Amino acid sequence: MSGNEAVSRAVWEAGVKVAAAYPGTPATEMLEVISTYPDLYAEWSVNEKVSLEVAFGAAMAGSRAFCAMKHVGMNVASDALMTMTLTGVAGGLVIAIADDVGLSSSQNEQDSRYWGRFAHVPVLEPADSQEAYDYTLAAFALSEKFQVPVILRLTTRICHVKALVTVSERVAHAAAGFEKDAARWVMVPGAAGRRLPKMFERERALRAEAEVSPLNVVEAGSDRRVGFVTSGPAYMHVRESFPDAPVLKLGLSCPVPFAKVREFAAQCDRLVVVEEVEPLIETELKAQGIAVAGKDILPQMGELSPNVLKPAVARLLGEPVPEVAKAAPMQVFPRPPTMCVACPHLGVYYTLSQLRNVTISGDIGCYTLGFGHPWNALDACISMGASMGMALGLDKGRAESEADKKIVAVIGDSTFLHMGMQGLLDIVYNRGNVTVLLLDNRAVGMTGGQDNPGNGRNIHGEEAPRVDFARLVKALGVREERVHVVDPYELPTLFKTLREETKVAEPSVIITNQPCVLIKDYHKLKPYTVIDDKCTGCGNCVDIGCPAIHVTRRDRVKKASGREVDLSFVRIETAACTGCGLCVQPCAPDAIVHAEKVSVINMLKKS
Repeated sequence: MSGNEAVSRAVWEAGVKVAAAYPGTPATEMLEVISTYPDLYAEWSVNEKVSLEVAFGAAMAGSRAFCAMKHVGMNVASDALMTMTLTGVAGGLVIAIADDVGLSSSQNEQDSRYWGRFAHVPVLEPADSQEAYDYTLAAFALSEKFQVPVILRLTTRICHVKALVTVSERVAHAAAGFEKDAARWVMVPGAAGRRLPKMFERERALRAEAEVSPLNVVEAGSDRRVGFVTSGPAYMHVRESFPDAPVLKLGLSCPVPFAKVREFAAQCDRLVVVEEVEPLIETELKAQGIAVAGKDILPQMGELSPNVLKPAVARLLGEPVPEVAKAAPMQVFPRPPTMCVACPHLGVYYTLSQLRNVTISGDIGCYTLGFGHPWNALDACISMGASMGMALGLDKGRAESEADKKIVAVIGDSTFLHMGMQGLLDIVYNRGNVTVLLLDNRAVGMTGGQDNPGNGRNIHGEEAPRVDFARLVKALGVREERVHVVDPYELPTLFKTLREETKVAEPSVIITNQPCVLIKDYHKLKPYTVIDDKCTGCGNCVDIGCPAIHVTRRDRVKKASGREVDLSFVRIETAACTGCGLCVQPCAPDAIVHAEKVSVINMLKKS
């Protein structure tokens, strides 16, 4: 099982009744797998805050509940977290947060262990798939023992790496029912003030628990020159790098068991804290007067693999720094990230690339790739839903010399429902001069095509109410004549609509309405091919950015005017082409035709 699959199995076995999440790599598979198990309710929520509130509601009712998200998702959900830490929970509540150490698919590399300290809740850190399973079960027990939400902190290394896992069977957990207690559940200032001392009392009890927890293990070693305090997958790197060193492995890493660390430190000449990625434990140990090394010898970013650890510790000990074997780089063709063949976003970014004097505010999703070649049609992107607020700020904060600049915001359907609606409302309310491109491809595309309220299916693929985006944006205040639904494969219509709407000094929304090519809603058409004799090398089709189009030859020629131009002669990978027709429209010499037409012509020639 992968770590995500192991957590999911444990959630089911623990008798969880309600599980909720919003998709986000590397956490996505947890809810996908959980939804396949019987005897529980699972949902894709519209965002992480809602998912945590749903899980918390179930925990208030005395049921066991689970919530999953990637690290940036907790930024969205933290408003709820920071108060439920005061109320506590009735049924067990476990929150799995998957950190993306190494930035494999995220806009930052934040350390979710901070939330344990910030919210005064315990943090468990598994080091492999078996521990992901074991710690999930332990987290529910800990949650109910102390009536507190528990954070299960994972990383990409845990979420996606597979290992053998020993599992058991589901144990039913009966819901106790919701007990009315306004002093506990209604967090007005007076009630919250009375809960604060209880929170700190609970934290002291949790610290005592950490001192005796079987999740915090001392592993003896024969080479006592350096002892390591570590947690999570960093433990695996330490054990691989220094098999003979003593190690204190913190499975329950927050609160830190200071007495246990002191006892361990007495057994070693030096103490090194190995943690990914921030110096949290290191800082806390130093505050306790415990001498440790940490980020003074180790990097504060990326995974702490053996090729990082071994040289750092060698330098600490004054030993020769071992040579790290580096694999020779493979000679492969460069593959920059791009969109799929026939992606409905291709036409959007091709069109945007043709506009002049425009600033494009982007968002999180497949369409973020619009910043790259050949479109170069995205100027900013920071977080989910931020395209709206940034666009309004770009409008209101523009320089005098930019008075005629056009501001465009690009956002996907799921991202719009996640956090974009409020931004559009703000644009309308404050009379922003912004054109919004709402790209409805009926899927949470970048994380694997998950369902959402915009496509009319729930997490089980069952029919569900579907949002009408045109009616929704009108309800948010965009005037009816400023709302357009267009087919992104019809480039002339798309270009004309975008050009006209950017000239209007008020909020407008252009909604594209074709599905992601990787979901069942998409239907392939007849593929195209290139008639070599007709191709003039104009390269217009290349600018679409479709990966099915390959440049076979580039020539530089001199025009009669003396100006040199580059010609790009192409072919279409017919097996990959889905017949969307985007490349046909800008082809000046009409050299792109249906593949079957060329086959017929060739047959006639032979006959």
